[in-house]
Amino acid sequence: MSKHSAVVIGSGPNGLAAAIVLAQAGLDVEVREAASVPGGAARTGELTLPGFLHDLGSAVHPMAASSPFFASLPLDRFGLRWIWSPAALAHPFDDGTVVTLERDIRATAAQLGIDGPAYRRLYEPFIEEWPTLFREVFRPLSIPRNPLLMARFGVRALRSCYRLTRRLFLHDRARALFAGSAAHSALKLEAALSAAFGLIIGGAGHAVGWPIAERGSQSITRALAAYFESLGGRILTNAHVHRLEDAGSPDLMLCDVTPRQFLALAAHRLKPSFRKLLARYRYGPGAFKMDWALRQPIPWAAKECLRAATVHLGGTIEEIAVGERDAWEGRPPHRPFVLLAQPSLFDPTRAPEGSHTVWAYCHVPNGWRGSAVNEIENQIERFAPGFRECILARAVHNTEAMQRWNENLVGGDVNAGALTPDQFWLRPTWRQYGTPLRGVYLCSASTPPGGSVHGMCGYWAAKRALASLIAQRD
Repeated sequence: MSKHSAVVIGSGPNGLAAAIVLAQAGLDVEVREAASVPGGAARTGELTLPGFLHDLGSAVHPMAASSPFFASLPLDRFGLRWIWSPAALAHPFDDGTVVTLERDIRATAAQLGIDGPAYRRLYEPFIEEWPTLFREVFRPLSIPRNPLLMARFGVRALRSCYRLTRRLFLHDRARALFAGSAAHSALKLEAALSAAFGLIIGGAGHAVGWPIAERGSQSITRALAAYFESLGGRILTNAHVHRLEDAGSPDLMLCDVTPRQFLALAAHRLKPSFRKLLARYRYGPGAFKMDWALRQPIPWAAKECLRAATVHLGGTIEEIAVGERDAWEGRPPHRPFVLLAQPSLFDPTRAPEGSHTVWAYCHVPNGWRGSAVNEIENQIERFAPGFRECILARAVHNTEAMQRWNENLVGGDVNAGALTPDQFWLRPTWRQYGTPLRGVYLCSASTPPGGSVHGMCGYWAAKRALASLIAQRD
C-alpha cells in the first residue's frame, strides 16, 4: 500500500479519522482544509474577550467517549484530556427543583419517584452492553452481529419520544429528562426515531459520561492531527478545494463534506441521476448559537445545576416538543429548548480566574436569519434569575454565521442532514460512502452513522475505500 496515495478534503473529526485509517494502512495521505486551522466543528476560539475560550461547534462529547475508534488511538499521548463533571446533565424545573443525570443510574432513578424503576428497566440492559450496542448502532446498515440486543433496542428506538415516554413514565420529571436527550436529534418529538436519541444520548451519560475536553474541543482536533502527522501524514490549511481536480489525482479521495458541497466539487463529473439524488438530500433545523463571558457562575435557582457541565432548559416534555416542532415546521422560536454548557466550572483553562464561559444554542428553522438572543436569554433567566447581570460580553451566531465558518453546517444544521428514517439508514444515498466516481468517497456526518464527534463516519468510509482499492489491486 505504500505506493498508493490519498487526499482527504476537510479536517473535521471524520476527515481526520479517515486520514488516520488510510495512513495506518500505509498510504501517503494529505489532508486539505479550507480554513486557517483544522477541526471543522471541533474548534475553539476567543469569541468574546481575550482569555475566554469558547467552542465554536461541539462542546460536550459523550459520543467521543463512546467511540471505539477514538479509544483505539493513543490520543492522551498527544495532549487530549477528558474532564467529567460530577453530574453529566441537569434539567431544572419552574418549581426550583432539578433532575440530574448521574453516572450511577440508581442515583438518577432515585430522583424520579415511582418512575425510577421504569427508568432503570429502560436503560440498564443497554448500559450493561454499551460497547457492543455502540458498535452495532454506529456502523453502516447491515445484519446485526448481536440480533437479540438490537431487537430489544429497536423495539424502543424506532418509536417517537412522545410515544415511548407516555407508555413508560407517569410523571413529568422522567418524561422531560428523556425528552431533553431526544431533542438533540432536532427531530420533532412525535417523529419516529426520536426515541433512539434519547436512548443513546441518555444511555451514554450512565455508561461513559458526558465529558468535555480540557482547553476546549480544539484539543480533540489537535490530538487527532498530531497522531496523524506522527504516521507521516500532512495537513494543508488555507487550501480550499473548489473542484476535485484541484486535489490532483490520488488513488483515493475522501470528502468530509455534505451533499451540497460535493455537488459543487463534482457536479460536472456526475451523471444527472446521481446529481438528482444528492440534490434531494434534506437538511434539518438550524442552530442559533450564543456564547457568553461571565463575571461569575450562572446564578441557578436550583444549585444542583452547578454540578453539571450540561444543562437542558425547556421545562416539560410538552414545552420541549413545541420548540422542536416550531423549528422543524419553519416557525421562529418563541420558547425554545436550549442546550447549554458551562465548561469553565470544571475546566479553569477556559476563562481568567473567577470568570466563566457559557455556550448555548437552540434549534431554529433551517437558514432562518432572525435573532433568538432574547428567547435564549429569557430561558436562562427563567431558571437563573439575574443571569443577564453577570454578562461581560456575548457572541452571537445565527444560521448564516454558523455556515460561514463551517460550510458543512448548511443552513445551520449541525447534524449534516435531517435525521429522518430514510436519511438515518441510507445517508446520503443508497451508495452511502460511495459515489459513481472511481476512488472518490464521502466521509462526513452526512454518511452513516451520522452527526456528533466520534469519527466513525470517517473510519467506515476509509475502510470501504481501502477494501475497494485492495480489490482493484487483486
